[in-house]
Amino acid sequence: MDCRYPAEAEAYRHKVQAFLAEHLPADWSGIGALGREEAEQFGEAWRRTLYENGYLAVSWPREYGGQALSPLEQVVIAEEFAKAGVPPGAPNDVFGIQMVGNTLIQWGSEEQKRHFLPRILSGVDKWCQGYSEPDAGSDLANLGCRAELDGDEWILNGQKIWTSAGHLANWIFVLARTDPAAPKHKGITFLLVPMDQPGVEVRPIRMISGESEFNEVFFTDAGTGRSNVVGEVNGGWAVAMTLLGYERGEAAAVQPIRFRIELDRLLDLARQHGAHRDPVLRQRLAWAYSKVEIMRYLGMRAMTSWLQGGHPGPEGSISKLYWSEYHLASTELAMDIMGLHGLVPRGRAPRDAFGPDDPGAANDSASWAGTFLNARAGTIYAGTSQIQRNIIGELVLGLPKEPRADAGPWSKGAEPASASQGSATR
Repeated sequence: MDCRYPAEAEAYRHKVQAFLAEHLPADWSGIGALGREEAEQFGEAWRRTLYENGYLAVSWPREYGGQALSPLEQVVIAEEFAKAGVPPGAPNDVFGIQMVGNTLIQWGSEEQKRHFLPRILSGVDKWCQGYSEPDAGSDLANLGCRAELDGDEWILNGQKIWTSAGHLANWIFVLARTDPAAPKHKGITFLLVPMDQPGVEVRPIRMISGESEFNEVFFTDAGTGRSNVVGEVNGGWAVAMTLLGYERGEAAAVQPIRFRIELDRLLDLARQHGAHRDPVLRQRLAWAYSKVEIMRYLGMRAMTSWLQGGHPGPEGSISKLYWSEYHLASTELAMDIMGLHGLVPRGRAPRDAFGPDDPGAANDSASWAGTFLNARAGTIYAGTSQIQRNIIGELVLGLPKEPRADAGPWSKGAEPASASQGSATR
């Protein structure tokens, strides 16, 4: 198999490199080398630079503000940004651009596209995800958050949980039950809901790392316009599955780049602590290297599918399961390499709770300890490892379906909670 990029992709790489050279300081060593406050300031300014130069949502059609670039060119951008140690956007862009933006292009009305997509790109609208509930996480179709049509407005009551970056968002895409009498998968509608209104309350949830990057969201008679339904009323399940495909699938080709940079840091960490001379640790490092290489080939396979005109589908679960389980083992290896030093975190903690630490981060014990704790969540968010295995078995391999607890009608016991009731999961 020839894994070399074609000449046109390498020509585009030179264009990206020139852009980075023009807009980054001469002494730039990566956002991971900055303190938290300084990194946040750089991130805001850098996103404006990306927007002004057309480096956000580069796969979108030109009429909606994108560049209509191929998946191969997207990967070239991701590679060069990762090498330079700069983020591809702001924290909420994964929800705004990658998830709901791509979903609107596929499912949205022309009016919705013309209104929302420019606002997503400019950063006026910052999005988060309203899927999981205390009684409907892995059993997502059993959700109880309700929406009822009142004239030209949908009125929402209920609760969402594990809402990543919800404290930074002013819009949320919500799966809501609009027909309690219908089978659970068929009584759900995909709604776009403003968060800056009475009746929407965001509460932070403390993570094991000490950060609060996700939240629970309560709706108490919150409203959104009748026109803010994506797809059909009571047909939101298909829209929701499309969005999850973009959440898991698009990352398949770019995640290996971040993990390769982290692996290089891990090898340096082993040298610093003399662990490269330990035969057992050397074997585990070799294992990590092989896993990252396999991850790269999985990404190439996903990219090949996109080049042939496909959309992210259930195969994205393979990559999600792979990288999240790998990250558990690789960060445990980092802690074993540091030994007692890892029990007293010192230095700069990770700025982001998702995935590897930022490029350019020092091999501080605080960086690796924080990443070790964050890696545990990687097997849960964006679908647990157990759910990914079910998707792979049933939708990719075609194995017989197991008896499911979420078959049949909606459980009326899954009543929505109000803000005054609190959450049973806290």
